Amino acid sequence: MTSAAKWLVEKVNGGLVRVFLIVVGPFWLVPTIGLLISSLRTPEDMSASGWWKVFSEPSQLTVDSYRKLLENGDITDSLVNTVLITVPATVLVVVIGSLAGYAFAWMEFPGRDWWFLGVVGLLVVPVQVALIPIAELFGSVGLFGSVLGVILFHVGFGLPFAVFLLRNFFAEIPRELLEAARLDGAGELRLFVRVVMPLGGPAIASLGIFQFLWVWNDMLVALVFTNADSQPITVALQTQVRQFGNNIDVLAPGAFISMVVPLAVFFAFQRQFVSGVMAGAVK
Repeated sequence: MTSAAKWLVEKVNGGLVRVFLIVVGPFWLVPTIGLLISSLRTPEDMSASGWWKVFSEPSQLTVDSYRKLLENGDITDSLVNTVLITVPATVLVVVIGSLAGYAFAWMEFPGRDWWFLGVVGLLVVPVQVALIPIAELFGSVGLFGSVLGVILFHVGFGLPFAVFLLRNFFAEIPRELLEAARLDGAGELRLFVRVVMPLGGPAIASLGIFQFLWVWNDMLVALVFTNADSQPITVALQTQVRQFGNNIDVLAPGAFISMVVPLAVFFAFQRQFVSGVMAGAVK
């Protein structure tokens, strides 16, 4: 390694990156801060000036928009629907994906490699291709327009990535560790719960975050498969757009609440997320 390369590595590993991130971080948060401030202003103030005006006139801040939001039955019901869709879709993908990933990594059964190739092949299937066929299928079995139908769609399209991710992570667990547990009398289920799941915590947390963010922020699938009684917050906010303007006093606080929940989930599990993403990068 040349002296120039060593100098670059030292700078990257040192404080230069930290300074860069400290400078860039606030700019990355500007849209979120702007949306928060906009949600605390009246529609008249937002029409008259930009959100940064509050720094010179803090009296513009008010919680009236959030009060109106809580009085809007469509928005509050959609928030409940979003939780009812996102939580089961995330939990089912994590649980089923973990079991399948362990089976593909450490259990012997006929056609295991071919089945796994089939799972990998499903990763390239775009969601848009399946919308119409699955909509017809759900309509024939009475699931179209229901929360359960949206959950099943997200679980079906989330599982290939979940199985692929967790299988590769579980395969890195030392074989000696699993064999020692088997010698102590642990069966497959106990081995999975007591050994594999704790070691796979970072990867499972990463998968949970990915799935939660995807389902919570989804609009395309919800727009196709839900009706007025089952629509999530993304569709409900879209319906608040008026013909000749935006219902900004509802859209701004609704959009902020819709955005702050996944942000809170991400920051709460960011350590596990980074560990899961970086797993296997350094051996």
